Amino acid sequence: MTRPDDRRLEPRSAASARGLIVTTGLELSCLIVDQSGSGARLRMDRNLALPKHILLIDMAQATAGEAEVVWRKGMEAGIRRSGATASLRGLVPSRLAAARAAFLRAGGR
Repeated sequence: MTRPDDRRLEPRSAASARGLIVTTGLELSCLIVDQSGSGARLRMDRNLALPKHILLIDMAQATAGEAEVVWRKGMEAGIRRSGATASLRGLVPSRLAAARAAFLRAGGR
């Protein structure tokens, strides 16, 4: 049963994946609580202000993608993916060089 105020265009599936939010001057670990093809809900370790645009790294999948923060409530945030995700294994586009470095620092392989 869907709630009448649910504005999602796609159904979300439960997830429990370790993530990393990367933006200028910030690397913040998070938990990807649920996700869909167009977005996700994140639970952060700390209640810090986030800029509107971030890179989200999925540590288990070793992927990164650009996203827009669309809502915040306490230590949770909702994001909308704003592009395709790319693998952080091997060579990466220059726009994802900082994400690959953060991924490796966080213990990614």
